[in-house]
Amino acid sequence: MSKRKSSGSAVVSESVCYSELQKCLREQIYKISAPCDVDGESDLDKPRRHLLDLIQRCSSMGESNSALIIGPRGAGKTMLLSSVLEDLKENRDFRDNVLEVHLNGLLQTDDRIALKEITRQLQLENVVGDRVFGSFADNLAFLLEALKKGSRDSQAVLFVLEEFDLFAHHKNQTLLYNLFDIAQSQQAPITVIGLTCRLDVIELLEKRVKSRFSHRQIHLFNSLTFDQYLEVFESLLTLPSELRDKKFCAKWNKHVQNLSEDQGVTSILKKLYDTSKDIRTLKTFLMLPVARINPSHPRLEMADFVEAHKLLTADSKSNTLHGLSVLELCLVVAMRRLSDIFVNQPFNFQMVYNEYQKFVQTRSHAVQSFDRPVVLKAFEHLQQMELVRAAEGSGTGGRGQKEFRPMLLMIDKSQLMQAIQKYPACPTEVKHWANTL
Repeated sequence: MSKRKSSGSAVVSESVCYSELQKCLREQIYKISAPCDVDGESDLDKPRRHLLDLIQRCSSMGESNSALIIGPRGAGKTMLLSSVLEDLKENRDFRDNVLEVHLNGLLQTDDRIALKEITRQLQLENVVGDRVFGSFADNLAFLLEALKKGSRDSQAVLFVLEEFDLFAHHKNQTLLYNLFDIAQSQQAPITVIGLTCRLDVIELLEKRVKSRFSHRQIHLFNSLTFDQYLEVFESLLTLPSELRDKKFCAKWNKHVQNLSEDQGVTSILKKLYDTSKDIRTLKTFLMLPVARINPSHPRLEMADFVEAHKLLTADSKSNTLHGLSVLELCLVVAMRRLSDIFVNQPFNFQMVYNEYQKFVQTRSHAVQSFDRPVVLKAFEHLQQMELVRAAEGSGTGGRGQKEFRPMLLMIDKSQLMQAIQKYPACPTEVKHWANTL
């Protein structure tokens, strides 16, 4: 009986260790923050200080400002802003004096929706009630006026506009105009921070909006070297020393260190680095291997990284081709042949049908022939799957003209060949026809 208990407690201890391991690694991978190795980098230090100073002045001195954080996707714009706000929130005065409003151009698709969201986040629905305003500016001014305390001072408001360039497409850019106008005229202490991946975002602004913007721009670019990238990989998988089982922690960290020196793993990471340097892609890549860790699979294996890389870099169009019928696959091969013959010039259904008929007639003993209406239906299905699209300027065409509408194929030769090799039970004749491309 005592043996069973002792063996049971050992199993529980091991399962607890792996449970803590999973929890810790998932927190490190899923959270939006820079790993410790990147936090101290000089290319993030200067923008961080600039942004910290900008928001702090609004909180402590009531100074209004506006700024844009510009950089490619995955460069760390949201991470930078989040880490700055996290630091500032440690100060009680900042928490008491500053309200945050977060808007996203993908969600707030027009100014009316954006204003409702501002009202909701400022918790002023009861103050507004059924009140009717003459204009957008009056409504926004009323909201900011409602935030005033007993004295003349208002509470500072930080507006964060994600996907800033999409707000520039709103009618008359009313939201941007009013926010920048309030910031410039110091009507209330507000700071407007826009995040965008478009370098030409200033050119999208109307003249009246542009003149009220402070033209502060913080540019972020991912300049990690491969050695730094490896350090980030190691830091994301390294366990902190706070874990209860120190021996297990040291053993795991040694395993991670060996992984980062393994040639097979570094070659996969090099491919990933060459494709995209951003940390977000690396974190996505690590999700699958980390999710598989358990007592029966205690270590990260080379096969886990190979499969994760394969899933991450999978070609969606090649995968779509695996679900096509043999007839639809034949039509794709016929269209690829026409694109090669006419050097990427548009083709129409009639040309594709003639090419398909030639193939069927020469191999009638091995390939099933279909009637024209069936072939047309298969062609239309390829259009619905967006593997084929109408050529620009071709129009939609009238009734009875769809067979002659100029079309373009959206699949290149390498994608087609890759799909045919993996196509389940692909007829040999179709394979040979594709190989003649």
